Amino acid sequence: MTAGITTKHLPRRTFLFLQGPSSPIFTKIAARLEAWGHACLRINLNAGDQIFWRRPSAHNYRGSISDWPAYVDAFIRRHAVSDLVLLGEERPYHQAALAAARRLGISVFVVEMGYLRPDWLTLERGGMSSNSHFPTDPEQILQAAAAVPEPDWQRRYAQTFLAEAAYDLLYNLPNVFLWFLFPGYRRHGIFHPLAEYAGWVTRLATAKRQQRVAEDAIRALLSKGCSYFVYPLQLETDYQLRAHSPFNSQKEAIRDILVSFTRHAPPASRLAVKVHPLDNNLVPWRRIISTDAATLGISDRVVYLDGGNLDLLAAGSAGIVTVNSTAGLHALKQGRPVKVLGEAVFDIPGLADQQPLETFWTGPQPPDPALSAAMFRLMANSIQVRGNFYSSAGTEAGAEAIAERLHRNSVNEPGAFIDPPPRRKPVKGSGNLSL
Repeated sequence: MTAGITTKHLPRRTFLFLQGPSSPIFTKIAARLEAWGHACLRINLNAGDQIFWRRPSAHNYRGSISDWPAYVDAFIRRHAVSDLVLLGEERPYHQAALAAARRLGISVFVVEMGYLRPDWLTLERGGMSSNSHFPTDPEQILQAAAAVPEPDWQRRYAQTFLAEAAYDLLYNLPNVFLWFLFPGYRRHGIFHPLAEYAGWVTRLATAKRQQRVAEDAIRALLSKGCSYFVYPLQLETDYQLRAHSPFNSQKEAIRDILVSFTRHAPPASRLAVKVHPLDNNLVPWRRIISTDAATLGISDRVVYLDGGNLDLLAAGSAGIVTVNSTAGLHALKQGRPVKVLGEAVFDIPGLADQQPLETFWTGPQPPDPALSAAMFRLMANSIQVRGNFYSSAGTEAGAEAIAERLHRNSVNEPGAFIDPPPRRKPVKGSGNLSL
């Protein structure tokens, strides 16, 4: 049992783990919870789930996705589950489980990559993004943050791309080649894993050259002293984009932003569009952006970047436009104006710019420094923990912190749980400006 943690006066609970990251962190969380007297169950949906759990109390679901809602509802009732833990709350399997949990009064906890990357993890009660219970009222944030300490922002844990790739292969390749073990399983991703890996091979082959080109372009932007905005692309598979934005795809978002920039941004300003560093190279973003920019007559004002330092790029910019990427948080921490087009936990009056995009281009508003400091402090102390998914030290630290908060039932505390959730899910198609 971990030193300093007690089970006195804390009831025994039954945690059900569904799909997590391709990482050992969920098994480490479960081990700690069991050491404190709780029961931990798991439903494996595919071979990768089975490989990464490797603990007792696992149940393999091999049925169809259409039968899954009834199965998970009955499972929760039969095992008297008290808490549900998962990653990717918008996955179809998880949506059905969440619906059952809410009907039955079961607590839901979502684990994800940290808002405050690189070495933080997110743990939220009830949901993320549109479903987040984190406050949106600036006064509530200032008041709650006054009671918590300033965190140590120094990076503690590092992880490598090689480790992440190895874990991803270990999870996905068995699902491809041993599909018959779970014949009813349906992937939530847009691309087939083998197609993604093929895309990564071609991307890595040109990565160094693309990085040099991007660094040169950023230096040119900074040296010329011109006003420019930054739009960091999100992954096409990102559920933050797919479920918590008005866009059906990244292509729609690109088109709307370029149209708005053409019509409303100062003629001398430029727009730097930066590809996500983990993009799989399966969507021809350069061609899409170049074609749209040419159609609009702004090819000379749009800079395409596949690489480069985003922090350096953002620091010299007039502002950041994002659907709901965590890149917006990094820009806020730098004091840069940020315009959010989807739904994001940091889209808060006084932080992200609340004016329409068409006026943001000509008068971007920076975040209030005191509110920004309070929001980061409250976030770090209530819905973030230190750690990562893909290193030994990072998963140990993350599992320890997550398990402790679950055990103490202190997720979103102090003062960062507003019920009902104060955000609304955007309506699809509410943007879509025509070229």
